[in-house]
Amino acid sequence: MVEKQTMAEELKTIGIIGAGQMGSGIVHVCALSGYDVMIYDVSTERIQSGLATITGNMNRQVSKGLITEEARREALSRIRPAENLDALADVDLIIESATENEQVKRKIFSQVSPVLKPEAMLATNTSSISITRLAAATDRPERFIGIHFMNPVPIMELVELVRGIATEDETFETAKLFVKRLGKTAAVAEDFPAFMVNRILLPMINEAIYTLYEGVGTVEAIDTAMRLGANHPMGPLQLADFIGLDTCLSIMQVLHEGLADSKYRPCPLLVKYVEAGWLGRKTHRGFYDYRGEKPVPTR
Repeated sequence: MVEKQTMAEELKTIGIIGAGQMGSGIVHVCALSGYDVMIYDVSTERIQSGLATITGNMNRQVSKGLITEEARREALSRIRPAENLDALADVDLIIESATENEQVKRKIFSQVSPVLKPEAMLATNTSSISITRLAAATDRPERFIGIHFMNPVPIMELVELVRGIATEDETFETAKLFVKRLGKTAAVAEDFPAFMVNRILLPMINEAIYTLYEGVGTVEAIDTAMRLGANHPMGPLQLADFIGLDTCLSIMQVLHEGLADSKYRPCPLLVKYVEAGWLGRKTHRGFYDYRGEKPVPTR
């Protein structure tokens, strides 16, 4: 075990690819846990937006007494933007957190792999896509693993760890210790479509959308029923907006295609909302309209 800890302690610098909601959250927790972090995205504007989100979230943590001002300053000083993929050449671990699209992710890994030092590890934050297939797009499938954080990353305690068929024990043990250092709890899932959390959660959300689509209840009635009748902290349609309806659709498509079972067929209403660009909170409209003082159901 000492040998494994030594390897994990060699992780000093983490590179995060993707500065969106999930990527910025991963940068946030890594920096607070003492890692040097580099953040990359396709444009300087996206990186700056991610850094602004991180700063705002840390400021809120300070105001709530969750972290000290000194911890905030030190964490922010550990974060550096990466202007291009070449800037990630010396990182010890890359965590990809791009859009939930397999072709996009495979392209990222094929581009970044040749840049990295041979001993660097690669990970993906995918919430549904095969780890084995993504690993095949790299030059080091034995040093590749799924590290799936939950949203919002600074708050949620769980991280799903998913091995691909080629993932070596050393990589797996290092990932477990990395997650522990972040103050998170690891749950190990097999490499099946959507893993554990989303295999259970997304069909429930999809069924809630079918319930709306078939006229069984309104948005407000469905969410109220599940909050008060099942003691859920938020209703499934509100949660779908929070996750992003495009992400929900992508995961349901992975489940439907990967498991070939009609029970995972994405609801046509979910497809329609995504086609309309109503993706939830991030576009200010989904099952709720967020453009006013308080959210208003759209159906």
